[in-house]
Amino acid sequence: MGSEEAPRPPLPLLIRYGHRSWLVPTALLAAVVAVAAATPANFSSVSWLVLVPVVAAGLCDPLLTTVFAALAIAGYPVLDSIWVKDQGIEDYLLVIAGSALAVPLSVYRARAVAYVRHLQGTAETTRQVVLRSVPPGWGGVDSAARYLAADVEARVGGDFYDVLATPYGARVILGDVQGKGLPAVSTAAALVGCFREAGYRQEDLADVASWLEERLHRQNVFSVRMGAQDERFATAVVISFPTGSPGEVEVVNFGHDSPHVLGPGGVRQLPPGNGAPIGLAHLAGGLPPVHRVRLDPGETVLIVSDGVTEARDRHGTFFPLRTHLDRLAREPGAADPERLVDDVAAAVVRHTGDRLTDDTALLAVRRPAGRGRQTAADGD
Repeated sequence: MGSEEAPRPPLPLLIRYGHRSWLVPTALLAAVVAVAAATPANFSSVSWLVLVPVVAAGLCDPLLTTVFAALAIAGYPVLDSIWVKDQGIEDYLLVIAGSALAVPLSVYRARAVAYVRHLQGTAETTRQVVLRSVPPGWGGVDSAARYLAADVEARVGGDFYDVLATPYGARVILGDVQGKGLPAVSTAAALVGCFREAGYRQEDLADVASWLEERLHRQNVFSVRMGAQDERFATAVVISFPTGSPGEVEVVNFGHDSPHVLGPGGVRQLPPGNGAPIGLAHLAGGLPPVHRVRLDPGETVLIVSDGVTEARDRHGTFFPLRTHLDRLAREPGAADPERLVDDVAAAVVRHTGDRLTDDTALLAVRRPAGRGRQTAADGD
């Protein structure tokens, strides 16, 4: 399974060309010298040297900023003596003051950049704990997943997914925990861990659903004891590919967006998610039912989090997932899981104008024709 973060939009210019940032203050220094040479002596162009270290502070590391500050301080009297002829001590003091301020500003900016990179690294490490990669053909199914991180303060969302190889056939899950930050990630990790154990050991998918509900209940009790203000819940879809029923799948939908099925016959949706989210079964009178659904050979199931269905463009229009899938289904090979998740992920990024406001997960899975099932010895 290609479990990986989807290709992100192009990086900002200052990130892409950060290793060449010294060219900007260098060009500015050359421009000041050229202007001083081309203008009359009464034109106060030499004082513009104060801009050189200030610009360097916003683009370069502290060492380079110090170099440009020294060049500005040393260059002022040289230029003043050649082209200006005693412009005044007050302008020179301005250059000195600007240069002296630029160096600590560069230090503070470098520390802020390092802190943000640390947060991004921590967020990525946390995601990899929850969203593991699995080998191709794991569980006897073809699968592919993509994760699009929201471009907001390197925060981690509660989206999760996994694919299991079990004695009863492959089982997959995709869900979304309410909220963001460490509490949501902790809840997602608890649910994924529970799914990996219960999904492997429990033959009945209803029992797997019961384990997930119980696990989130215990997680909420623990979180409240630790001072959390709110209990968490999660929407999710669990799908099982029974070894004895190659033309069917079992589905439990915990209030999640209904998965789409893409195949030679076009696009259709699985039964809607009328069940309560995980953690709220006590309010709905019980767990959601297990549905048996026909799945023809060559059909691929696509499950997405609300980061796809609620993605908006600059005018507030939601991403038209069904329309996009209907158009995609007319293309040859569109049901290939890798191609499907890549295409939808790229379309979401285009629709939002590279401005994702919510973490997004996509999982596509299908049972390939003619492939033997994964045995219990090969399972998780």
